[in-house]
Amino acid sequence: MTNKDIIKTFRLLTSLMELHGANQFKTRAYSSAIQSMENAGTPLIDLDNDGLMEKGLSKTMSEKLTTWFQTGTLADLEELEEKTPAGVIDMMGLSGVGPKKIAALWKELDIDSLDKLQTACEENKVQTLKGFAAKTEAKILQQVLFLKENKKRLHYAKAEVYAKDFLKFMDDRGIKTVMSGELSLNREVIDTLSFTVLCESTAAVKGIIDEYSAIEIDPKASSPLTVRGYLIDTKSEVVIFVASEKEFTKLAFQKSCTPEHLSLKGADHPSIREVLNKEEITSEEDIYQKAGLPFFPPELREGEEYVGSFATKGIPTLVEDQDLKGSLHNHSDYSDGQNTLREMATYLKDQGYEYLGISDHSKTAFYANGLSVERIEQQHKEIDELNKELAPFKIFKGIESDILNDGSLDYDEDVLASFDFIVASIHSPLTMTKEVATARLIKAIEHPTTTILGHPTGRLLLRREGYPIDHKAVIDACAKHGVVIEINSSPWRLDLDWRWAKYALDQGVKLSLNPDAHAVEGYADMHYGLLVGRKAGLTKEMTLNAMSLAEIEDYFTSRKKK
Repeated sequence: MTNKDIIKTFRLLTSLMELHGANQFKTRAYSSAIQSMENAGTPLIDLDNDGLMEKGLSKTMSEKLTTWFQTGTLADLEELEEKTPAGVIDMMGLSGVGPKKIAALWKELDIDSLDKLQTACEENKVQTLKGFAAKTEAKILQQVLFLKENKKRLHYAKAEVYAKDFLKFMDDRGIKTVMSGELSLNREVIDTLSFTVLCESTAAVKGIIDEYSAIEIDPKASSPLTVRGYLIDTKSEVVIFVASEKEFTKLAFQKSCTPEHLSLKGADHPSIREVLNKEEITSEEDIYQKAGLPFFPPELREGEEYVGSFATKGIPTLVEDQDLKGSLHNHSDYSDGQNTLREMATYLKDQGYEYLGISDHSKTAFYANGLSVERIEQQHKEIDELNKELAPFKIFKGIESDILNDGSLDYDEDVLASFDFIVASIHSPLTMTKEVATARLIKAIEHPTTTILGHPTGRLLLRREGYPIDHKAVIDACAKHGVVIEINSSPWRLDLDWRWAKYALDQGVKLSLNPDAHAVEGYADMHYGLLVGRKAGLTKEMTLNAMSLAEIEDYFTSRKKK
């Protein structure tokens, strides 16, 4: 259990306490504990009572945590969950609708599910409550529809955990199994967890899966060649295609592609689909050779709209995890990160990387403890000292500067000039028209100190849609002004979207695989950004943080001279 998991659980607990009107002093005690956890800097689960109290938690709160870690039981949470309908807890996922408003919907209108809330909004009943205007009601309805649509979907990082566990289960039993569909394509959101299994019959597969506690089989939905069911935890759909040894290679390949990909073909060659239907197949490489095409790795097996140029020009050497030399866009406890600057740096150094780009929140992000000019100076002094100590590893001085409403950055020019690099991002407001959002981004891109454009649409996958932008205009502006675009590698963002990353690369725009890490464990998220980049054909030459220390030092220096 990571600190992030613990903090998430405590936030749910405090929300439920507010929902039920718990004693405000008790609620504040949990809120205070969350602040201490956010600043802990070390894994809480490894600490005893004394260690937790040293991190600023009260004796009572430390005892609750250690009991939870030892028994798996957090009594206060379980008690509140027992008297809260599951649908009300679902409603608490609505952005901008706090526990008190959820309580009003539940107690005054008897709304205890997203379905009932949708109906109440459509019948204009919500706006009759005190504090709920018609505009609020419309926003709630929009969010309800979004949450309902995505309820059983998983972001890739979470789906991958389930998938790898199932693959290990099958491998332990000697059953050859591979990921298929959206999983093998490395899609950012997974609707269905798909696998192809080498086995003599579906009956045999069902018998094996009966021993696997995470999946429930649906006999009615299954067929002679397919086993269907769902994840017990999330109700997400699971489909397992069963193939004999003779058909396994062909079926596994077919289920790893989009239908559009099967229509691809080289000049004077049959399509992939025709090869599969008519030819004897010995390997996936054999399929592409017979279709007159280069070998497409699974993540590139999309339709011609996205990979057509690769069919004629060949597949570039895609960036690998080991190509990454450093991590940019990271937060320390100077703003809203959980680890100290020293901890963020030494951890990355110990992992074999060459540099860290620290980019805490800027002053406008007051809610995230954004840095005043005085605290910037303090941080820069600490960076200078750490760089002497940790050399040749280097910490670059960065900031995640808020893009203000008019597109300007939120420090004076002399302050902006003190940084090695600047990540420019929009954090609020997020309700903008396409024209307003695009103009705001382009003005920030035009600022001479902007190095990297951060999470271009502000989306949170499965939680909220991003603000609409003219992707081509924004990317073209980055190409014109030499601004890098990040693929924010948080599994909840993956923004820039892979569908537009290819266009960015075609325009000569470098991409940076930025984890947006708020704790040392967040660095690992660079892997998910890398999967997005690979879908676009990203090479290490076009990846900013695949540059060596010397290369990126020269890059930042040359940018500042312009």
